[in-house]
Amino acid sequence: MARIATGMLVNALIRRAEGAGGGAMVLARGDATAGAILLLLVERGANPRFVERGLGPDGNPALIASGPHQFADEGEVTAYWRRRRARDSDLWVVELDIADAERFAAETIAMN
Repeated sequence: MARIATGMLVNALIRRAEGAGGGAMVLARGDATAGAILLLLVERGANPRFVERGLGPDGNPALIASGPHQFADEGEVTAYWRRRRARDSDLWVVELDIADAERFAAETIAMN
């Protein structure tokens, strides 16, 4: 089964978020064809958490929780995704700021 290129998924996520009154920003560009996607989810700039596109326990595409559950400050958030990016230069890092961000992201990228 053919997969949609990562760059196209990221662009679709950004367009959908902006169209729904939220925002999305690419923090780091990865491989446009097959790079992994790490999402920094926030709501009105608060409560940062990370998820990434992967396979769930049933083998279907899903968003998987990633990274620490709490951060002391914004510096720790940036340090986490930069460490991940240093180990994987193909990794896309996208900040998504919208209500119910995890559901929103799943609708856009986890199922493709």
